[in-house]
Amino acid sequence: MFLRQLHLRNFRNYLDQVVEFGAPKTIVLGENAQGKSNLLESVQLLATGRTYRISRDRELVLQQKDQGKISAMVERAGSLVELDLLLRINGRRTARINGTTQRRVSDLLGQLNAVCFSSLDLDLVRGGPESRRDWLDGVLVQLEPLYVHLLEQYRRVLQQRNSLLKQAAEHPPSPDELALWDAQLVTTGVAISRRRARLIDRLAPMAIHWHTAISGGREALHVRYSPKIPMLSQDPVQLQHDFLAAIDEKKKLELMRGTSLIGPHRDEVDLSIDETPARLFGSQGQQRTLVLALKLAELALIESVAGEPPLLLLDDVLAELDLNRQNQLLDAIGDRVQTIVTTTHLGAFDSNWLKSAEIFTVNAGIVSPN
Repeated sequence: MFLRQLHLRNFRNYLDQVVEFGAPKTIVLGENAQGKSNLLESVQLLATGRTYRISRDRELVLQQKDQGKISAMVERAGSLVELDLLLRINGRRTARINGTTQRRVSDLLGQLNAVCFSSLDLDLVRGGPESRRDWLDGVLVQLEPLYVHLLEQYRRVLQQRNSLLKQAAEHPPSPDELALWDAQLVTTGVAISRRRARLIDRLAPMAIHWHTAISGGREALHVRYSPKIPMLSQDPVQLQHDFLAAIDEKKKLELMRGTSLIGPHRDEVDLSIDETPARLFGSQGQQRTLVLALKLAELALIESVAGEPPLLLLDDVLAELDLNRQNQLLDAIGDRVQTIVTTTHLGAFDSNWLKSAEIFTVNAGIVSPN
């Protein structure tokens, strides 16, 4: 998989910019707030439909404009695919593949795969459970594009059920009305938690492998999925029964608090080093090693499923890594993975890496060959 061309129009601080990629390694050089991260963000939007900076579409469109557009020419399996994502300040998006408008924007998912690693990804370790759930969901939408509809359905059901619970003090819901939303929460919730659990089962051994390599085997990583619903069975029907029983057990408390206390919106991924929670006790070096191992595992898993390595987007992250971790990362990706790196200076790069890389400079939303 290779990104040949990126065309940004009225996106973030880009008015009309075309970038041609010709080398496996690309370094995007520039001072802060010039548009380096925006460039990578556009690629991530095409790959996952979301951005790690979690902005509304009106914030993605250039100021004073009604809409923006991200276009890309991607080579995969020997063929060129043209992708377009139209963003509007009112939030409606349009997706096109090879010039054909798609019925759903999610049809764009799976056409371009990418793994993004930024300094913000340290929240995978030190942040709350939501950051780890978002990471799992971001991987899943690339592996199973239809998963995005399952997430949307669950969020709608959760919102409706929570609204009902919040009104319970003044307007107690009827048992039948609440049972209807319970059933929908259970059906979609089990489907989400099962997929997340399967993903962790596949990712964990890969992450442990990379963590061992980077740490020199001095530390033992453990990655465990901790769902809020009982998952003692592999049978979906039994899981739904157990989930419903757990909801019934918490029903009085939910009515008192006005919110849903059971479901995948409260799932956790436990990350520990030598059986010590990494979030609480891990040093910065340990946390960086852990996140790097997770990202390399993500890259390997997407490659195994897609049949081609995804793009690797490194946003100002090399400066966060010591020389050993940099070398582990650069050795792992080699020339087979197209890598786009942003940086404020070139001093962090190996001389051989610099010689083989294409270098662009970004200044106020204008990209120029260095």
